[in-house]
Amino acid sequence: MILLKSIPKVDKFITHKTFEGLSKTLITKLTKEVLENLRNNILNEKIENIDENNLIKEVLQKYEELTTPSLKNLINATGIIVHTNLGRSLLDKKSLEKAISIATSYNNLEYNLKEGKRGERYEHISKALKALTGCEDALVVNNNASAVFLILNTFCKDKEVVVSRGELVEIGGSFRVPEVMAQSGAILKEIGTTNKTHLRDYENAINEKTSMLMKVHKSNYSIEGFSSEVDFEEIVKVAHDNNLIDYYDMGSGHMIDLPFNLNANEPSILQITKYNPSLLSFSGDKLLGSVQAGIIIGKKELIDKIKKNQLLRMLRVDKITLAILEDTINSYLKNELENIPTLKMLHTTLETLEKRATNLKEKVKDICNCEIIKTQTMIGGGTTPNKKIPSIGLSLEYKNYKANKLEELLRKNNLILRIENDRVILDFRTILEDEIEKIEIILKNLFTKCN
Repeated sequence: MILLKSIPKVDKFITHKTFEGLSKTLITKLTKEVLENLRNNILNEKIENIDENNLIKEVLQKYEELTTPSLKNLINATGIIVHTNLGRSLLDKKSLEKAISIATSYNNLEYNLKEGKRGERYEHISKALKALTGCEDALVVNNNASAVFLILNTFCKDKEVVVSRGELVEIGGSFRVPEVMAQSGAILKEIGTTNKTHLRDYENAINEKTSMLMKVHKSNYSIEGFSSEVDFEEIVKVAHDNNLIDYYDMGSGHMIDLPFNLNANEPSILQITKYNPSLLSFSGDKLLGSVQAGIIIGKKELIDKIKKNQLLRMLRVDKITLAILEDTINSYLKNELENIPTLKMLHTTLETLEKRATNLKEKVKDICNCEIIKTQTMIGGGTTPNKKIPSIGLSLEYKNYKANKLEELLRKNNLILRIENDRVILDFRTILEDEIEKIEIILKNLFTKCN
């Protein structure tokens, strides 16, 4: 095999001037992979000659693919505000800048400045949450799934947890309430039926093994028609009367009232805290509009017990998360809700959205067919299931391109949108004002190439 003898030597190949300034370790690794692949192709008689320039290009391409960040900015034109696949809630830039300042210097994460000794990292966020919600204490872990698991493991190991059958949900990533319970050591006690659960079902299920009455937000579905469920306020009363823990896994809890009648059957966190509950948990990066976190609020004696659970150290959050979350909670306290992008998008008027759509239409109407339309979207992220909110869209058509093809072309340019009635739709509910010019550039560049 003459070709085998012509394969470049690794130590000589990596000295090529093209690789100057690049990581020698990584270039060596990739070169070995490329040359080994070359060797196999020769043995399998798939190639007849060796082009060293092509080998260099292949190594450089692999180097570029590995070292180029995979996470990238996208324009969300789907209209779904809390889009799970697109990073959920946006963070406020000023809030992030404050967190960067904390993260790039030493700080009092676990240091009590008043007493000059070790402090507790949760104090930074608990004081703000207590002031906002009126709860006795608060704790933050890395997401709400962790919060659910930690609570159940702390209080319900080898004990029964009473839950309505209609709330045994499965959410994204195959997160199932019954399986989480089993992993935590809790014993599931199902009550009621899929469509109907009554207060008496909770009362009749209580026995000497019962530890908790739990309510679970249904997240990504709703039960319509001949159905009923028990309000958490009533569950709290029954739990208190029987010396049990009441717990509401709110999933994506919202702190204040929502527009477009979204509050129907969706009480806010502040409304729920009026019932003096034992424990609540909810996500930080959904309707709260902050960073990924699982927030637990409730009775101090219960929070103290959770803090003693050895699992907490595995689930705790870092200084960046705490800094961003504290700043978000302070925005609620100061009623500076315009600093929370999720709420800002949700409350933007249709008139404002239409002005933005008109602005873009005027800029691109000469290169493609476009029409401003009234449409509907959802918040997303397992919030307010099956509830629509009004929005304004801009439909795009170009020559004889089908909607699927046009969507693919725009997606490859980092513009993510949706197809509605066989038309590509840009939904302005989630398009930021400073992104309109970026979309204009994308459309003009794309359609110029397609000519």
